[in-house]
Formats: sequence, C-alpha cells, structure tokens
Amino acid sequence: MAGYVIAQIDVTDPELFAKYREKVPATIEQYGGRYAVRGGEITTLEETPPKPRIVIIEFDTVAAARKWYGSPEYAPLIKMRNQAANGPLFIVEGA
Repeated sequence: MAGYVIAQIDVTDPELFAKYREKVPATIEQYGGRYAVRGGEITTLEETPPKPRIVIIEFDTVAAARKWYGSPEYAPLIKMRNQAANGPLFIVEGA
C-alpha cells in the first residue's frame, strides 16, 4: 500500500528554501519516491485554507516513506526546511 508524505508549508526564508528545494529531490528519488504535488494553485472549498504551499510525495509503501524521512541523506535537509519554512509534515497510508 502506498505511503504519502504530505507537507503544508509556509515559506519564511525563500533563499534558504530554494537551496532546500534543489537538494531534496535526489533524496526522494533515492528512496523510490516521486512528487504527486509540488506547489501549484490551491482552491479552498471548505474550512480554513491550508498553508500557501502543499507538497505530496508518493512512495510505494509507508515503510519506504519512513525510511526516506529517517535517512542520513535527508537528515541535514530537515534542519534546513525547518529554518526556511514552517508547517506540518506527515505520512498517510494510501488506499
């Protein structure tokens, strides 16, 4: 069953976030992930709008998503993301 990493991001440091954005795709690909959504226009239909940027990364399994997030390749980028943006990041099991 697929695993999805979902992030709702509010970028606070665009220059640092651009550096993060350059480095993270290689780590995702290394663990079999692929972007399903990477930014793009958001249309809020109900409730409170999410953060301004939504990212959804699909992995073949939840275990693969967790392995990517806990990987030595991604670990230094977590700090960079947290300095450049804020918002929740979570894994959801696909249907």
